[in-house]
Amino acid sequence: MSDFFADLLGKWSKEVNIGSVAFKIAIAIIFATILGCERAKNRHAAGLRTFIVVSLASTVVAIADLFLIGAYNISFPFLSSATVIGIAIISSNTILFSSKNQLKGLTTSAGLWAVSIISIVLGLGLYTVALFAFLVLMLCLTVFTKLEMITKRKSNHFEVHLELKGRNLLQEFTATIREFGLKIDNIEINPAYANTGLGVYTIALTITNKELKKKKHEEIVKALSALDCVSYVEEI
Repeated sequence: MSDFFADLLGKWSKEVNIGSVAFKIAIAIIFATILGCERAKNRHAAGLRTFIVVSLASTVVAIADLFLIGAYNISFPFLSSATVIGIAIISSNTILFSSKNQLKGLTTSAGLWAVSIISIVLGLGLYTVALFAFLVLMLCLTVFTKLEMITKRKSNHFEVHLELKGRNLLQEFTATIREFGLKIDNIEINPAYANTGLGVYTIALTITNKELKKKKHEEIVKALSALDCVSYVEEI
């Protein structure tokens, strides 16, 4: 099976030589820079430098595997396999819980892992696969993000970060929102605010009222914020 872009570039791109090594590293850094800038622009845990380092290391490892396979007839890319596992462990450290009990960094973690695999594929000389995988990944991080937000806004299910003026006001709050036409699916106490005197919760809600389903989440949250027992509320 031949690679379209490798055939287009010529025989040199399929071999391990100075030209192909420099070319692969340059393309990997360009890919990582574009992805890293997108993550950094949105203030995510892993930014430009992290993506470049991960991409560079993965590309070099794949090139090393390609050399070992050709020079010593090794049948399995051990270095690349170990790198994928290592990057998965490293990228998992970008996942954390915010003070609002919200899971953050999962997409960035997956993006780091994905850019490592794309760089390995590039380092092995599969230029076409690497290019298409990069384009799809960029699509997921940009266009699909907006699509996901639109879908969530139209959903009858959403979560809010809620701060009550006192811990004894939860019963009053739950009784009021049931009258609104909201069903409580889950309530979690937020331990980050344990010593503040506030009753802070993450609440999963379902809209059950037909008229309320026509409202935007922002309008519902605004109505909740007007309640006497509520200090602060926002959708998460």
